[in-house]
Amino acid sequence: MTAAATLTIDLRALRENWRKLADMVAPAACAAVVKADGYGCGLERVVGALLAEGCRTFFVARLSEGFRARTMTPEAAIYVLDGLLPGVGPEMRQAGLRPALGSLPEIAEWAAGGGGPAALHFDTGMNRLGLSLDEAEPALAALGRTPDLIMSHFASSEDLASLDNAAQIERFARLRELIPNVPASLCNSSGIFLPDHPWHDLERPGYALYGGNPTPGRPNPMRAVVTLEAPILQTRRVEAGAHVGYNGQWTAKRPTQLAVIPIGYADGIPRSAMGVEGRPGPDVAISGVRCPIVGRVSMDLICIDATDAPPEAVFRGAPVEILGAAISIDEFGERAGTIGYEILTSLGRRYQRIYRD
Repeated sequence: MTAAATLTIDLRALRENWRKLADMVAPAACAAVVKADGYGCGLERVVGALLAEGCRTFFVARLSEGFRARTMTPEAAIYVLDGLLPGVGPEMRQAGLRPALGSLPEIAEWAAGGGGPAALHFDTGMNRLGLSLDEAEPALAALGRTPDLIMSHFASSEDLASLDNAAQIERFARLRELIPNVPASLCNSSGIFLPDHPWHDLERPGYALYGGNPTPGRPNPMRAVVTLEAPILQTRRVEAGAHVGYNGQWTAKRPTQLAVIPIGYADGIPRSAMGVEGRPGPDVAISGVRCPIVGRVSMDLICIDATDAPPEAVFRGAPVEILGAAISIDEFGERAGTIGYEILTSLGRRYQRIYRD
């Protein structure tokens, strides 16, 4: 085996997650967000699996991702969320991609180049990309045709207590009055689970498809898709008081069994996942037993306190679960001081990848 660690991607679980959401929001249609290399899972494999399940609309962020998605399907609608960068209209039209136009200059350039299918992206409270509601009429006039989709994006849909959700739902309803009889899309993964069910014509799940929890603080309704394992390279016994890792940032409080695995920040494990004095890092699992990361995460290596693991499971070559049944991407992200999205989309290229379907 040339790769040190193994990333297993369960395409059947991915398909089941999409089907669950599609059935949940019906009769609205369910798209799939496949940006960031299919959230780290491999864009082509993800698109192929979801096409087989019945998905016919995809969202990417970058034009290059749109080209890759198009190689998998000549017919599906593929929207580019970043919109229209200057001068790329001809390539986008040639590939049959649809920009999510979020400014009047973008719309003017798209129309001047011959137009074509496109979405109009409106800002309802994120203050990131998007047209204002006041620009609805000039946007339609500049586009010179009926848009294929009007869309917006929630800023806080994972937070049920956020007042922003109701405000954005109300603004999007006003937008639909300004631009009636056009398919509309508001919901991301967490938006689908809001109690108001602000479903319109097309939902856009992303993170939930890949096993992330769209309902933080509640049980995850989605199946896990990603498992990441690495073998133990070396074990060593240290006494209480021994320092571990760069700059001795962790000190053993007892005689400790250490295990070293060949994975680090060059593989997408954030350096913030380190376990140091006063701030424990994430756990991993050995034979189902949780074991904490100790010391700094280095470029290629991580140290683990394996003292509580079964002694017979701690040996050179034994598997260590970084993500999987025992350690979810959401938990690992939170314990590393970030979010599961970052963990998932940072999965590196040095892994042996195994796809199961």
